[in-house]
Parts: sequence; structure tokens; C-alpha cells
Amino acid sequence: MESMIPGFAGRHFRTRRAKIIRAGVIAGIAAAALLAAFLAWRFIFEPRATAPPPGAAPVAAAETVPAPPPASPPESEEKITIPRGSNLAALLKEQGFDNKEIHRLKESVKPVYDLGRIRASREIRLAKTPDGRWTSLEYDIDDVRYLLVRNRAGKIEAEIRAYPFEVRRALIWGTVETNLIAAVDKAGEESLLALDLVEECFGWDVDFVSDVRKGDTFKILFEKKHLDGRFAGYRNILAAEYVNEGTVHQAFRFTYPDTGVSDYFDENGDSKRREFLRSPFKFTPRITSRFSYSRFHPILKVWRPHFGVDYAAPIGTEVQATADGKVTFAGPNGEAGQMVRLQHKNHYETLYLHLGGFGPGIRAGAQVRSGQVVGYVGSSGESTGPHLDYRIYYNGTPINPLGQRFKPAEPLRKEFLDAYREEIGRLRAALDLPRTLGTAVVDVSF
Repeated sequence: MESMIPGFAGRHFRTRRAKIIRAGVIAGIAAAALLAAFLAWRFIFEPRATAPPPGAAPVAAAETVPAPPPASPPESEEKITIPRGSNLAALLKEQGFDNKEIHRLKESVKPVYDLGRIRASREIRLAKTPDGRWTSLEYDIDDVRYLLVRNRAGKIEAEIRAYPFEVRRALIWGTVETNLIAAVDKAGEESLLALDLVEECFGWDVDFVSDVRKGDTFKILFEKKHLDGRFAGYRNILAAEYVNEGTVHQAFRFTYPDTGVSDYFDENGDSKRREFLRSPFKFTPRITSRFSYSRFHPILKVWRPHFGVDYAAPIGTEVQATADGKVTFAGPNGEAGQMVRLQHKNHYETLYLHLGGFGPGIRAGAQVRSGQVVGYVGSSGESTGPHLDYRIYYNGTPINPLGQRFKPAEPLRKEFLDAYREEIGRLRAALDLPRTLGTAVVDVSF
């Protein structure tokens, strides 16, 4: 029998003890990893107290407090839910306002908000003194803003305020199957977050129209606004990563302590912004024709240069300026159809051809910002279907928009490099949480 074999019992005991020790070590490592992840999560995601603004005076020691003034008579507040088919004048007349007072109120508030635009089902709150004089009026403009009107000593003052909302940090990660919007949606967030990721972080590095591939991955650490426990929109992306065909792109938000200006930088402190965006579209369109010195023209049936990139898109698709600039032309231009020409710094120009219409305020002499809508896809001029012909010129010479590597914007100021490295250390810890937790789940947010 085994128990009678010399040395077997000892070896058996030592083997069991080794197994127990190994199991304990593995359990300890797992517990330590979970504890580290939990502490990182607490450190990164829990709200931190906001420091007082620079130059704020210290709070003085408590001294003798004077007696408060006599309390004013209590005011009453009337809450009015706007019924369908009603208007402000009718509602205020029910509250004792005359026509002259209603006209004065509307004219005083008009520079801030047009009270003729009040909507059914919204709430108006009207405060009055016991003698019937109104002191304030509030109107809910939408879910996050309200109009406040005060009547002080016969003077009417108005302002738009935001409801106080809670900001929570969240982290999502995932894999692209078809496009970024669908992947962000699968992770439980809205398409607006995907648009922010493109516009703020990676629109200069990745063309999300033509560069995206199945299997690309992303991570986004961001802030969500909540009002009364309900989602009320996104605030800032704090850090993000996008891996495009094996190339890792990272962006970290940093706010300069002296100016309060924020921007996005890579791990070395170089700006994520460049002179030009990679595409005049945020998403969707496909490239149907590329820059070429010899292309067969589909209408004229001849070979000739094509100094732009054609993007096929539905009529009405928004076309964005790829850089800050000035509109030098906006109107019909022969075979180019409805066209916008922008002049940029450093001797660059961009052209947007075959448009169906122009963006708000787009006219000769107007200044535009990168990402601003300059027009909408159409099929004007010599065109076989709805598309945009996008072109770039440098010193009057056409260049290939898809092959040009543009210069980055100003890097992080050197005096803040140490503070930046400390900040991105925390942000990187957040982006590494999925790997730390060792999970393959891609549609989870914190």
C-alpha cells in the first residue's frame, strides 16, 4: 500500500503543502490586483474638492456678528404649467398684469430671451409680495437652463442660468466592428461622445471616413453631467486612446493653471491639433475618387487631372472647414457648381465644390473655425451625383489632401511639463483599468 512505501507520506504532505502555498500566493496576487484597481478607481473617479481660485482672500476668524435686519414679508410663488395654445400675455393677465406691464416685461427681456418662444408643458414660476407686486419670474428653457427675470425697484433684469448639475467620471472601451459611432453606442453611450472624440482628440490623426478598420480599439475617460439623477449631456473628454491598424494614438486633456485654457496633447506634450483636419466630414461618406494628375472624366469622357478628393454622401450632409480661415468666395462657379473657397494661414487654401447650399453665415469675408459647417453636400455644376470635391492648394499649387502631413500646433509650454506628466500619470492609470482588471468585456462603463 502507498502508506507503507518509505517516504511516500512525507512527499505527499510536502506536495499538499506546496499546493496550498501556491493557491495562497495566487489568491494574494489576485486580491492585491483587485485592491489596486479599486484604489485607482476611487482616486480617479470619485469627485475631488475644488481648490479656491488664485488670489482668493483667506477666511477671517469669526468676530461679533451683527443682528440680522428685520425679515421681509414672505413671498408667495405661483407655479404655472404652460397649456397648449396659450401665450405669455394670456397667462400673465390671469396673474393681474395689464397690457402695459406685459409689453414692458417682454421688451426688457428680449435682449436675453424672446418670451414669445415659450413652449407648452414648460413651467413658469412667478414670485409675488403680499401686496401683489411681482419680484421674479422663472421659465424653464430646457432641461438644463432656465430664464431668471427680477423686478427690482421697478427695474427689470434678466439672465439665463444653468441648473446645478453633478459631474461624474466614466470610462468605456470597445472594439470597432463597422464604425466608431456604432462601437460607442454598443458601449452604452451616445453618438455625441464619438463626435467629441473625433473633433477634440483624433480628427487630425485619423480620417474616420476612410482610415477606420474593423478591429480598431478605443478607450475614453470622460465626464458626464447628471441633473436630478438623469443624464444631462457630456462635459469634457479627459483622456482617450484609439488604436488604428496597430498604431496607438493617445490624447490627454490639460488645463493651464495660469490662463485656464485647455487643450489636448500626446504623451510627450505635443499638441493633438494640426494645421488641418484629415477630412471635411466627421463620419459616413466614402471616397469615390482620389487626387490624380490623370483621371478619366465621367462626363467629358476625356483624361485630365483631378486635383481633389471626391466623397460620395447623401444630399444635405454637413461639410466642415478643415482649418481656421477666411471665406474668400461663396457662390456658383461654373462646372464646380456651388463652391466655397477658404484662405488659411501659411499660404494654404481649401475648396469645397458641388455643394447644395452654404452653412450659416458663410459669405465672402466671414471668418470660420476648424470644424465649422461651411456647406452641405449637393450635386451642383458638372456632377454625376451627390458628392463633395475637396481640394487643398499651397501657394497656388494643388496638393494631395490624403498624402499631406501637416504641422502640429504649439506644444505644451515647457514650464508646465512636470505638472502635465503628473496629470497624465493619473489619466493613464484610468485608461489601463481594463487591462488591470483583466476583463474581456467591452461594453461596460463606470
